[in-house]
Amino acid sequence: MAHGTMTDARAERNVRERLRQMGVPRRTTAEFWTWVGPLLAFWKVARLREGAETGKSPEQHLQKAMAARSATVRAKYAKLGLAARARLDRTTQAMLLRQLYLAHFEARKFGPARDVAVQLLRLQVLTDVAHQDAARACQALGDIHSAIGHLRLAARSGPASRRAFHLWTLGGLLYLQGRYAQATSALTRAARWGTSDKPLYLGHLALARCAQGETMADLDAIIDELAAAPCGQGYGRFVLGRLCVYARRQAEAVRYLEAFVRRTLGGRLALSIALAPELSEAKRALAAMRGN
Repeated sequence: MAHGTMTDARAERNVRERLRQMGVPRRTTAEFWTWVGPLLAFWKVARLREGAETGKSPEQHLQKAMAARSATVRAKYAKLGLAARARLDRTTQAMLLRQLYLAHFEARKFGPARDVAVQLLRLQVLTDVAHQDAARACQALGDIHSAIGHLRLAARSGPASRRAFHLWTLGGLLYLQGRYAQATSALTRAARWGTSDKPLYLGHLALARCAQGETMADLDAIIDELAAAPCGQGYGRFVLGRLCVYARRQAEAVRYLEAFVRRTLGGRLALSIALAPELSEAKRALAAMRGN
């Protein structure tokens, strides 16, 4: 390991300890997306009263950035924390940069979001997460080549516990680009590494294979297994809906895709922005089925 770098395990411990010191209660989630569930547990932050006195320390600014209900307020406190005169350790700096990244992404300022992700990479704190963030920004900018590169680096640099997630995200992006053979390869590796989310990875793999014209004899069994698993919620609804189209289970396809659209649009803003391609595909599929 190069001088000055920080291992993923140590970085995660530092992040969690810093949040504990700030009094932020821990809450895990199975929600899909780079900076929420599968990569890092995130903690519910109580809403701060509007107009509360501005804190002086970077940690206080961080807490207010995390509790912000708008991109503007999130960016304000992230920048205040980064500019604070108090000594800023790398863990706190990384957490503040990530809040600034989120603020830019929520405001659809994808160029600045990508630049902040690059700053995060230079800190070498949870570099695989930073590569995921960079990939999301590059994808939103239409720079698919760079997005794929970042996701491949995330899979190589991250710990084994997150490798399946990175490979799955890579496979999902390749699927959306119509590169089904490459998507199948990445998703096969994700399923090999997967544990509790393995039914989702297998379902997405089946979707890529169906999209390239393969006949899946066990498609109904794959659908039923994913529907019964916790990972069948959230993003799993998108995969289930698309699989049900191929399985000619139209009523279920409509139900799953409607649930995916409703949940995504009603959730975190950054999540709905990141899942714009999936939302478009789900809406097209729904329109086609309703037209028939």
